[in-house]
Amino acid sequence: MADPQSNAPSRADAGAPTSGVIHVRTRLTADFTVISNALAQMRGSAVTVGVAAYIASLPDGTPVSIPALCKHFSEGEILISRALRELEEAGYLERRRERTSTGHVRTRTYFYDVPGGDPDSGPDPEPDGPPEPPRPRRPRKQPVVVAVTPPSAAVPETARASSSPAEAETPVPLADADPKAVAVLTGLRRVDPRLILSARETARLAPAVAQWLAAGLLPTHITDHLTARLPDYFLTRPVGILAYRLKETPLPVPTRSVDLPTRPMVAPMRNCDGCERAFRSAEPGRCRDCRAGDQLRAVG
Repeated sequence: MADPQSNAPSRADAGAPTSGVIHVRTRLTADFTVISNALAQMRGSAVTVGVAAYIASLPDGTPVSIPALCKHFSEGEILISRALRELEEAGYLERRRERTSTGHVRTRTYFYDVPGGDPDSGPDPEPDGPPEPPRPRRPRKQPVVVAVTPPSAAVPETARASSSPAEAETPVPLADADPKAVAVLTGLRRVDPRLILSARETARLAPAVAQWLAAGLLPTHITDHLTARLPDYFLTRPVGILAYRLKETPLPVPTRSVDLPTRPMVAPMRNCDGCERAFRSAEPGRCRDCRAGDQLRAVG
């Protein structure tokens, strides 16, 4: 008698899920990188996670600038710079300008496996004695301190008027800012996607932009001034660079016209009615030689 046949699998995996991913684990003993689940599962852009995993796999001393990363990835500079900025905001990446023992200033990049880690626990990146790497800045909410100035110590009006609005410590509310100035600041992201300003930053810069508009500059002129020759990446928020560029207010357009020396108007070129020679004259007619010949014939 024939053996009974069955379509059921020879071994049933009782713990295998019925949907989703099923991992096939392989124990790696070389050429692997350990990253935390918080970084690998970070919500947001997949480019950010990929750039973080790539930087974590590199040995110390490997260049991780934007041009160097663009040579490895197919994404452009905008996406790569946005990924680096997101890693900085999350606390995984830090770029600092430091002065070496020889007096040179250079930008050094620190990548943290865990935000808030201690950089002193790892090996010294330069044995000849560079300054110690700073601890990463942890995002925290700063308490709002309202300074109450007594009437006796009030600042004179002339001193307050001479200060630049971009350097004001307590900006005016965004609702009270000039709408045209706010429109200029919010439109900067169309030129450079990195220039995304918060409501507080916009309220801080709006008075300075309003003064530039009052001086007679067009919004396009201000936008070109604020977005020209920006660095490849920002060490901090871009509001500091924008505030520095708005520090000085340009001179206003003069109300009355200045008497400038006028150049004499050049007469247009015309063809002589007698000899077809080209000559300059305000009115059509004959050239000088033809007029002289007519006078000689009239005299003779």
